[in-house]
Amino acid sequence: MASPNARRRQRSTRLVVAVALIVAAGVLLAAVVPTGSFLAVAVAGAVAVLLGAAALRIAHSELMASRRDAAADRASQAKEYADLAARRSTENAEFIASVEGRIADRDDAISAREKAISDLEQAVELAQAKVVELTRRADAEAKRADAAVAERDELRRKLQAAEDRAAEAIVRLAELEQELDVVRADLLAWEGSHVDLRKHA
Repeated sequence: MASPNARRRQRSTRLVVAVALIVAAGVLLAAVVPTGSFLAVAVAGAVAVLLGAAALRIAHSELMASRRDAAADRASQAKEYADLAARRSTENAEFIASVEGRIADRDDAISAREKAISDLEQAVELAQAKVVELTRRADAEAKRADAAVAERDELRRKLQAAEDRAAEAIVRLAELEQELDVVRADLLAWEGSHVDLRKHA
């Protein structure tokens, strides 16, 4: 297939030839008419008609070639556009598939995050319930501990009071023993003085 530049040169040559034929016909007629010879004018007219017909034929063939080239160009452009449309359609399909894949991945990621959030919420609820239960138990233990401390303090107070009473009792016992010793000594002394009196009597 000839290149576009070669086709243009060929067209230019054809058009130059056609124009040259018409100019030649005009020059021939212009040269013959002043002679006044009917036969020369008739021959020049016939030659001019033939030259015009040849120029018309060349122009017609040039026009038909231009139409064929234009049709071929349009067909080529149509094919290129069809190929481009097919490529774009394929690219669009790939893009749509890619976007749909990313959307599906995002949906999966969102679902996974929502599940993780739900699991965390359940774990938080369980932890809160455990904290409430542990707090209740700790309060109960604290109350029992407070009661035990109060009871211990009361027992210590009672023990201290008992020890104080025991100490007082020991002191009182010692005093009583001293008094008893004094009374015994007085009794012995009295009995001794009574015996002496009996002896003297």
